Amino acid sequence: MNLFSKKTSIINGIVKSSSSMDLDDTQLQFRAITENEHEDQQQQDDTDQFIKFIDYARTILSPSLNDEDEEGEATSDSEEREREGPGWSWIASRVLKTCISYSSGVTSAILLSELSQAWSEQRKTSAPRKRPDCINQLKKKNKRARLLSTVTIDTIYEKNFLSLNSVLEAVVVDTFVLPGTNIYMITLGDFWSSNTIDLYLHRRYYDLVSPANGILKKGREVFLTGCYLRSANEGSVSPRLLPTDYLVILLDEEQDDDAMLLGAQFCTDSFSSVSLDVANEGISLSLYARIESVGPLEILEKFGGTQRKQIRLVDNDSSKMNLLLWGEQVVLANLFSVGSMLAIDQPFIASSSESDVETNESICLEYGSATQLYLVPFVGQGEQVCVGLTPNRLRGSKLGTASCPTQAPKASQMTLPCDSQGSVDFSNYPFQSFISDLHEKMTGISIYGVVMDMSREANTTKLIFSMRLQDLTGTICVKLHFSESWSLGRLSLGHTVYISGLSCTKMKHKRLEAQWFQNDPGTSFVNLSCLPAILNSSCLHKPSYLVDMSRENTGTHICRVWLDQIEHCHVNTRLAHVDCGHFVKTTASGSVECEFCCCSCEMITRRAFHLKITVADESGKVFAWCTGQTASEILQISPDEFYELPEEDQVIYPCSLENERYMVAIIHCGQQETLFKERVTAENDMIPWEITRALKL
Repeated sequence: MNLFSKKTSIINGIVKSSSSMDLDDTQLQFRAITENEHEDQQQQDDTDQFIKFIDYARTILSPSLNDEDEEGEATSDSEEREREGPGWSWIASRVLKTCISYSSGVTSAILLSELSQAWSEQRKTSAPRKRPDCINQLKKKNKRARLLSTVTIDTIYEKNFLSLNSVLEAVVVDTFVLPGTNIYMITLGDFWSSNTIDLYLHRRYYDLVSPANGILKKGREVFLTGCYLRSANEGSVSPRLLPTDYLVILLDEEQDDDAMLLGAQFCTDSFSSVSLDVANEGISLSLYARIESVGPLEILEKFGGTQRKQIRLVDNDSSKMNLLLWGEQVVLANLFSVGSMLAIDQPFIASSSESDVETNESICLEYGSATQLYLVPFVGQGEQVCVGLTPNRLRGSKLGTASCPTQAPKASQMTLPCDSQGSVDFSNYPFQSFISDLHEKMTGISIYGVVMDMSREANTTKLIFSMRLQDLTGTICVKLHFSESWSLGRLSLGHTVYISGLSCTKMKHKRLEAQWFQNDPGTSFVNLSCLPAILNSSCLHKPSYLVDMSRENTGTHICRVWLDQIEHCHVNTRLAHVDCGHFVKTTASGSVECEFCCCSCEMITRRAFHLKITVADESGKVFAWCTGQTASEILQISPDEFYELPEEDQVIYPCSLENERYMVAIIHCGQQETLFKERVTAENDMIPWEITRALKL
């Protein structure tokens, strides 16, 4: 309901000042600033303050980055020195995580303290320690990437806790029998810890630890998961690990003993040898295959909600078969990586139809009570990536000059991990990645940019949104894959976002596209334009005047303003979709639909403000709009409370707010024709400026 009969007039005219300024269609009215003020403003560093702080924090955490010779050239060991510090996305993610935790704002001291502590904890895993000699010898030739859920033995001691999903990448330091018993114990160490820990060995592995021909000897590497921790008893006994079924023994094809074991035991049988008749006759098989994929966790309601994971295997004859993990066995998948070779001794053979597997094969493998697993881990060779060292350019994986073609950038190279499919992992890349740097087969990418367009994908049952993202170097299409429903809160055009965990793929017509999957490890999505802590964190933003927005209408501007010209204020209350925050509409049939999420949402709506108001500062005025929590903060009342007021009170209510002061975040939401504009009911009513966050001063 529009509460004012007077329509909003576009703010125009000539500003009373020493010089006049013609208004354009942005509906801005500015008091002119002097030539000197303009020159001073132009001389300021235009770099985003958020980006500047990340670069500053990186120099603090990596002081060696500033160690250059007199000519400004990096030393010859620049690649190693790059690795001493955290990557750009590591810092960005933790800065935003801290901002979310401290919603009232942060200081540079708080952020640097949090970053230093987090980086110190992470560096403990790579700090030189006194370890058993057998571990030191193995560490020198260890080139494989750590598994995602790996924890260190030192961490177990520090936290006195171990999750069942955690992975231990360990080395056997000793084996012994508890005095007076027949219970085998194994002492384990790892590459990153000074401590060792004892494990009660599960009896299914006793035949592998015999002194005569056992493979579980000193110096043998193992992966294990599904462990329970027996804590120390009042300091008299050290923590120990209780027996676990889920232990995988690592083999090295370059070692003669391991090569002989693989050749003698696992290279005779193949998937063509597997049949239900073989299983019924009790014949034991030993199979050797490459891990092609690790499937997602499935919940099978027809089996009482049982958990399941499917591991797709390919043998040397290119035959394929599934290895199924059921119930608690699914934690075994944490030990597997795509491209690794898996040796399976005595698998259980089952019917695919009875296991509810949709596949062309009639049979599948399962992890049975007698099954033992050996693994030859995939070791990525890595890929050399160029790193630009010229400080005042847009640094990325591409070489070139950003603003001064005559100055050739200095460069070095660093090696990034590469998976079995040839995709390069950029999650620890030391610099900010720009859209112009992206190419296919890149994973772990983080992008900081502005939303230019978005809509839900049609013709698919999956929940996928297509978003066009822009940074200083270009634009790219990002596909957001959600598991259940939209979960990013209100997101709109012009908002500044940070996304991590992206991967790049070449689509049809050789178009590059970025993919983001909600539940993948290392993924995050933060809308900085709506982040409360940004307003109170002077270290993360550059204060702006409203006049600045006429020169730079992209990004998020943080301004100190007051409410002005209340007679032009418009206050409506409308229903909005709880999940995405966008307004809903009622169709001709009477149903309530969200055009953004393209779904019926009658039961998941809430009342929200649609506020149009003039804000002003010393430089000028802006007519802007807002909704949600931002409008509630400005009006200092909830939509439901406002809705319950008598109509005459609603009409006069805004008058009490004139000249109230706020810190606000303002963005340019654009006027171009977009899919978003076509599919979503107009929210901005052709008003180009949106207040995305407000804080009462």
